Amino acid sequence: MTSFRRFLLRRMLTFIPTIVGVTIVTFIIAAVVPGNPAKLWAGGEKASPEVVEQIIKEYRLDRPLYEQYVFFMYKLLTNSMVSPVTFNYVWDEILERLPVTIQLTLFSFTYIILLGIPLGIISALKRDTWIDAVIRILALIGLSTPIFWLAYLLIYIFFVKYELTSLAGTPEPPYSITGIPLIDAIIKLDLATFRDIVYRYWLPALTLAYPYIGFVARLVRNSFLDAMSLDFVEYMDARGLPPTWKYRHVLRNSLIPVVTALGLIFGGLLTGAPITETIFSLPGIGKFLLDSINNYDYLGLMGGVLFVGVIYVTINLIVDVTYALIDPRVRY
Repeated sequence: MTSFRRFLLRRMLTFIPTIVGVTIVTFIIAAVVPGNPAKLWAGGEKASPEVVEQIIKEYRLDRPLYEQYVFFMYKLLTNSMVSPVTFNYVWDEILERLPVTIQLTLFSFTYIILLGIPLGIISALKRDTWIDAVIRILALIGLSTPIFWLAYLLIYIFFVKYELTSLAGTPEPPYSITGIPLIDAIIKLDLATFRDIVYRYWLPALTLAYPYIGFVARLVRNSFLDAMSLDFVEYMDARGLPPTWKYRHVLRNSLIPVVTALGLIFGGLLTGAPITETIFSLPGIGKFLLDSINNYDYLGLMGGVLFVGVIYVTINLIVDVTYALIDPRVRY
């Protein structure tokens, strides 16, 4: 068996145990919290004892924890689990909210690519100058600024003061191709809908992306400077090759760790942003998870965590495989 196949097999063997482990931990934390979930789901202190007993029997809350876990996972995986709080199928609710999170992710990731990488390259090329210092300070501020504080500050500036964005609704076209309004509008060349979506999402996406922009800028800067110190750069200088040639090869070598980080960032964005989605009233996956916690709906929470876990671990696997194809050293 080749080294790449062995590496791929090792990573695949950790995929399912990781997902199972995440759901077990989530279930145990939710299930051992003091309180009677059946009574809460039935309406609280005024709940009818008959209704509470019916919920206990329906969701097998009188059974041992391991039986409850197996029952819940089976119902989730077969899409037959109905939330006792919203009375909707858990997976239907998650899939209904997924387009909002995908659109927020696409906008945020665009900011990260278009701002983080160029700022990192400029900072490296202007090393130890005032430009480098300013970019590094902005990156540090981005990594240190609380998202909730930044969100309200930007809302005050761009919504309250200048009215350059909207905080109401989620624009959707009257047609559906992929189920994601942004992509559908691009396919249909529907500029009006595309403009409405950009108007609604650009500010929350900037808020969510700001810390990652600083992180990527610093990573690109350090990686670019490391590549500049390699032997091939000295050889190209000795040959008198144009700087553009040198920088192109340096950039290719420096982007290997950056691609890995970007893949993990994309996976993290795709799993939802509870704070950003809640503040900007976006009904995405992150807000669904937060609402499930607030409503003690740990069945919906388990479904959301299972979905998030599958997405993140899958993206992580794809990144690892891509990295192994680029750099064979990580296979061992």
